Amino acid sequence: MSAEERREAVVAAAVREFAHGGLDGTSTETIARRAGISQPYLFRLFPTKLDLFLAAVGVCFDRVEASFQAASGELEGEAALSAMGMSYATLIGDPDLLLLQLHAYAASGNAEVRGYVRGRFEQLIGFVERRTRVDPLAVREFFATGMLWNVVAALGLQDFAELWAKADCLPPGDPFAARATDVGAGAGPAAG
Repeated sequence: MSAEERREAVVAAAVREFAHGGLDGTSTETIARRAGISQPYLFRLFPTKLDLFLAAVGVCFDRVEASFQAASGELEGEAALSAMGMSYATLIGDPDLLLLQLHAYAASGNAEVRGYVRGRFEQLIGFVERRTRVDPLAVREFFATGMLWNVVAALGLQDFAELWAKADCLPPGDPFAARATDVGAGAGPAAG
């Protein structure tokens, strides 16, 4: 395995481990063991645990943006936004991606994590704005709905029947309406 391939394998192991333990609750020894390397070699690839955490968080942001890009394809405006939303509703079915994303927000008490996550979040918002060219309020609602679905998926609220979660209560064209219908049917936001 080349150094770059090994580095990617370590980041993949880190995504899995940080998703379940967060920055403070995950040991580099556990990550190294999952990646099949020694801890000293891990530190040759990533000088600090924080560097590795940020690399793992970066992979999550990259996956979201790539999913949005692929889903929106040649679509424009609200159609592109809706396609991105549907891709995200499926993407958060990956518990590692979802949980690491939530850990990244929770670790923002660390100034370096906060700066990195804020910058990547701003980049993602900018991508959506440029790609869809929809009204800024629609972009804000898109991200707000995505954050709500993060909580729904993280808490496993697949079988809840509260009025606010039903598809017919969502605004027309809401990208998560189909997922809410799935939730009502018991499939949950993580299905797909």
